Amino acid sequence: MVKYTSSVLLIAALCSRASAFVPSRSIGLSRPTLNINDVALVPTHKTSTSLSMVLDSAMKSRLDGIRRSFQALTERLADPDVIADSNLLRQVMKDRSQSEETVQAFDEYCQLETELEGAQELFQEAGDDVEMREMARSEMKEIEVRLDELETLIKILLLPKDPNDDRNCMLEIRAGTGGSEANIFAGDLLDVYRKFMSAEGWQVSMMDSSPGDDGGYKNVVLEVKGDSVYSKLKWEAGVHRVQRVPATETQGRVHTSTATVAIMPECDEVDVKIDPKDIEMSTMRSGGAGGQNVNKVETAVDLLHKPTGIRIKCTQERSQLKNKELAMKMLMARLYDIENEKREAEERERRGVQIGTGGRSEKIRTYNWKDSRVSDHRLGQNFPLQNFLSGDVGPIIDGLIIKDQEAKLRQLSEDAMN
Repeated sequence: MVKYTSSVLLIAALCSRASAFVPSRSIGLSRPTLNINDVALVPTHKTSTSLSMVLDSAMKSRLDGIRRSFQALTERLADPDVIADSNLLRQVMKDRSQSEETVQAFDEYCQLETELEGAQELFQEAGDDVEMREMARSEMKEIEVRLDELETLIKILLLPKDPNDDRNCMLEIRAGTGGSEANIFAGDLLDVYRKFMSAEGWQVSMMDSSPGDDGGYKNVVLEVKGDSVYSKLKWEAGVHRVQRVPATETQGRVHTSTATVAIMPECDEVDVKIDPKDIEMSTMRSGGAGGQNVNKVETAVDLLHKPTGIRIKCTQERSQLKNKELAMKMLMARLYDIENEKREAEERERRGVQIGTGGRSEKIRTYNWKDSRVSDHRLGQNFPLQNFLSGDVGPIIDGLIIKDQEAKLRQLSEDAMN
């Protein structure tokens, strides 16, 4: 049997196998469940005389370094100074968790390699003992299947990650074309995302909102905090289109309306520098509910960033100071989002792939009420509308993450051939 040890062939095989790995809702990737009969595997381990190392020395050296860092972080958890500082303890635990699955997979891989060598030796030493040879052969096959799975998992775990994936974020839904129906649709999207966020166990707070005249919202901004929030919600950025008969339609005609979703990763003064001279701020009375304070005192803040023309009006809080802080937080998120979009566009151009730009002008999805389906244009796939309206956004997000992983693995293959 021919042994293939080329990293090019390995990565090409990984591209076809990445779709077997569906991201976990809690930590980004789960241990794989792979149907080996559906996969065209590249021969790697199958040899009775020697062990073909698919993970080359450079890769193993990198994994050893990750394991040493993980062990050092584990030891730090017992450090009295770390235990006494809750913020430091939280950071150490977070850093450790990011490499835990990679270390576990590598440990199992190394253990299985040792077991495979033992099974191969047993096979060779069995001589004419048919029963012993068959037992060794069966064990080798089982180990090889698991090693193939672990190789794929490790490759995926080592793919470059979006530096913003672990951040919290702001989610903005803005009604587009369609008048009152667009406002109602924006409200429908808000309900869906709230259900999804609740199921994820995330913390959600309303930062700004502008209700529509006939229901829904002209614009609404949420702050979302939790585990790997941005890594999942970023796939929702873009133009969402709905085709349905509005409640206000008397002749039963189908209307097309849109809403734009923007996902802005959380940032601070370290990420974004704002010159105070670039800010123009005015105050006013908020009006509406909130008692005499908001109606008689100028608690609302209208903030303009002159270089970009971004304008933010905040009326959520009952004090001017809090509204100013909220407005500045939203401004920093918008400015960071602009820079982040530029960097991602450059990276996509370099990679030569298009999973979806994540830009506000990209039409990513259509919701068809008549046919009860959701069509994601990046995946080219339909999903049940009722499931989506119940907050089941996960399957769509999982599909997009898998497609992104496949593109990155394909890029690794192309880089290896150049």
